[in-house]
Amino acid sequence: MRMPPPTAISVPVQGIRARQIGATFGAPRGSDRQHHGVDVFAKRGTPVVAATQGVVATVREGGLGGKQVWVIGPGGQRHYYAHLDDWAAGLAMGDRVQAGDVLGTVGDTGNAKGTPPHLHYGIYGKDGPLDPLPLMHAGSPAKR
Repeated sequence: MRMPPPTAISVPVQGIRARQIGATFGAPRGSDRQHHGVDVFAKRGTPVVAATQGVVATVREGGLGGKQVWVIGPGGQRHYYAHLDDWAAGLAMGDRVQAGDVLGTVGDTGNAKGTPPHLHYGIYGKDGPLDPLPLMHAGSPAKR
């Protein structure tokens, strides 16, 4: 957490490139909220991986996100992985993870039930939600 926030991150779903992800950060969700992240669509069961190094803060099920994992990363940013079909075996609060470590699999839990399987991925800094897509583009090789 003493490290500065990242200027580039990995796409948190195996096999997906940043250019395949729609820019939906800030889009309206109902009449009372906005989309504070991006949705990464993939086949159910596709591995969801840590976008940065960090410490697992929460592994839980409930609320809008359904099965979810929160990771505290560099700069104290909170990384939110939601709508998981399942968690990685043995994943627990306090685990240290590196970028690319499997956290779970793509699903449709929580308020995404019945929608195409996807990961909702969000980043929250000290000043609130951040758009993760520019960071994913920065972390992708130029021709991806």
